[in-house]
Amino acid sequence: QVQLAESGGGLVQPGGSLSLSCVASGSIFSIRAMGWYRQAPGKERELVAIVNKSGRTDYADSVKGRFTISRDNAKNMVNLQMKSLKPEDTAVYYCNADRVATPSEVMSYWGKGILVTVSS
Repeated sequence: QVQLAESGGGLVQPGGSLSLSCVASGSIFSIRAMGWYRQAPGKERELVAIVNKSGRTDYADSVKGRFTISRDNAKNMVNLQMKSLKPEDTAVYYCNADRVATPSEVMSYWGKGILVTVSS
C-alpha cells in the first residue's frame, strides 16, 4: 500500500502564494505518477496537476501559468507551488499517487486532504 502525508495548507490572500507538499511511503517503488486534485464546496473533485516518474507534467487549464508541480523521486515527494491565488482556488486539496499493481492494473491512493482558503 501507499500512504500519503500532506502539508502546507492554510489561509492566503488573493494574489498570494502557497506551497503544498506530499510525501509517499509504503510501496513507493511501484508509484507511477503523483499529483494534486482539489474539491471546492459543492463541486466535484478535479485534477489540478500531475507529474509522472520521468518528470512530465500536466495542468488544469485554470491553473496553468500559476501553479507548478514538481517531484523529488529520491524523497518520494511531490510539491505544488501556487502563486497568484484566486478565491476560486479555495478547496480541499488532495495528494494522489498511482501504483502499478500488475502490468494491467493501476491502483490509486489518496491523502486525507488539506484545506486551502484564498480570501481577504
